Amino acid sequence: MRPIFLAAVLSLLPLAAQAETFVVRMLNGNETGGMAFEPDFLSLKPGDKVKFLASQRGHNAATIDGFLPQGALPFKGKINEEIEITFTEVGFYGIKCTPHYDMGMVMLVRVGDLTVSEMKIPDGLRPGAIKRIGQIVERSQ
Repeated sequence: MRPIFLAAVLSLLPLAAQAETFVVRMLNGNETGGMAFEPDFLSLKPGDKVKFLASQRGHNAATIDGFLPQGALPFKGKINEEIEITFTEVGFYGIKCTPHYDMGMVMLVRVGDLTVSEMKIPDGLRPGAIKRIGQIVERSQ
């Protein structure tokens, strides 16, 4: 029984070794505008991680309500908190900085081989977020 268990565990190691960790900085501004995630668009494989760094004070990373794949768990970091999130569900995730959401501080994370045209933007997003998402989508194509 022990060799079978060991073989099963070892078979999972290549999957874990293939997962990547991406770093996203939360900034007061960059070339895309004020209050920004950098980068503001990521394409991941299931199991990849994103480390959100509060490179400048006053920011957090949180999922936008209703803007994540079915089965994905929402998250909300504290202000100035560095958090690392593993993205397992295929689909699009809308991420916001809670205090700067009205100003359009959002980003998109795509997990899997989806096209941007397959993204479903939920109703009720703030105008600043809608504008920034449009800019992100335009740059990503």
